[in-house]
Amino acid sequence: MDDFLAARSQMGVSLGFHIIFACIGMVMPFFMAVAHYQWLRSGNSRYLHIAKAWSKGVAIFFVTGAVSGTVLSFELGLLWPRFMEYAGPIIGMPFSLEGTAFFIEAIALGFYLYGWQRLNRWFHWFTGLVTGLSGLASGILVVSANSWMNSPSGFDYINGQFLNIDPMKAMFNAAWAAQALHMILAAFVATGFAVAGVHAWMVLRNRNRDFHWKSFRIAITFGALAAVLQPLSGDIAAKSIARRQPAKLAAMEALYHTEQPAPLLIGGWPDSRKREVRYGLRVPGGLSFLAFGNFRAPVAGLDQVPDHEEPPVPVVHFSFQLMVALGIWLLVLGLVYFYGSWRRRRWLRSPRFLKACVVAIPAGFLAIEAGWIVTEVGRQPWIIYRIMRTADAVTPMPGIRYTFYLFTAVYILLSAMVVFLFYRQIKMVPVLYDTE
Repeated sequence: MDDFLAARSQMGVSLGFHIIFACIGMVMPFFMAVAHYQWLRSGNSRYLHIAKAWSKGVAIFFVTGAVSGTVLSFELGLLWPRFMEYAGPIIGMPFSLEGTAFFIEAIALGFYLYGWQRLNRWFHWFTGLVTGLSGLASGILVVSANSWMNSPSGFDYINGQFLNIDPMKAMFNAAWAAQALHMILAAFVATGFAVAGVHAWMVLRNRNRDFHWKSFRIAITFGALAAVLQPLSGDIAAKSIARRQPAKLAAMEALYHTEQPAPLLIGGWPDSRKREVRYGLRVPGGLSFLAFGNFRAPVAGLDQVPDHEEPPVPVVHFSFQLMVALGIWLLVLGLVYFYGSWRRRRWLRSPRFLKACVVAIPAGFLAIEAGWIVTEVGRQPWIIYRIMRTADAVTPMPGIRYTFYLFTAVYILLSAMVVFLFYRQIKMVPVLYDTE
């Protein structure tokens, strides 16, 4: 493995692990706040127990998210020094504001964890809500920095120099709104169904059923609502990509040749050597409509992209297909949940539905990982789209492959510890919060 590939792999592994910790730490405080509010409103102590149990999970993922996020910050400077040399003054604002949001989140979480019976009960609930809102702001600001890499703005690029820098314009770049909306909804989908799946598993095992059933309903409501909204945000994101990054769109759909109208490809096996796709199902005019709102619109293919600027098509295409397939599955589960809540309540307690939710535990996070692969690999070979190549931004320091191996081992160990702590917390629920 050469140092360039090792640097990319290390950044990919770090981001792949961090994004799971960050999404859970960002979304679960809202679940906790809802359970807390239900207790304040109804006086049902079961909701108090749920809020307390979830607060421990929030603490676990906050700590791991903070550690893994700090590592990513150092890696940006150590692995990609030329990128940070030029990009730092331009996208420093969202990173600085993200740090502020992180500190607010940490303070609010501290108040929440140690405020039981010490603070006014409504102010105590408010600190939990602030924990979620500041975590959400933190995620949006990080996505702003990433979206700038896909849609660079807020500067003039003249003779290899970044001049006339406007940090506000850079932060609110053309890709920011679509990418942030899609990412935040994805975090709610993934976390909602994962948490719901864990509690569904405990319901199936007859463990503290009322506690886990109430927990399941809160979590799956968030996840199902986000899953229903996610296709709308995906449509917005796809249209944004079609305008700004036609090469990425062509790679996502394995569109080797410009077509008018362009079909929507479902499945398929891209062959980059022969410039063709085998076995895929094509929906006539589908891609033209999704990209431009017109069934007859032309869509630029990879034949419009120089060979040295073409993204790795199979990786991007398979990741995109996986993300869409998992999203559709969770959407169907969400619709079944809402319909069941409305007309067929017995469906929700049926073992078949609960088992489907258990199986869906990893689905949302797999979709998030696939989506980030599309975002990052689909932009290649650029680290700043059409401005700076990734190969030109990497550090000249040798031996990166050894740090890649080390960091991968550390992240695997950290993840194992998180799973152990989370499993231990679930097992302790009947002991801590009266069994039935």
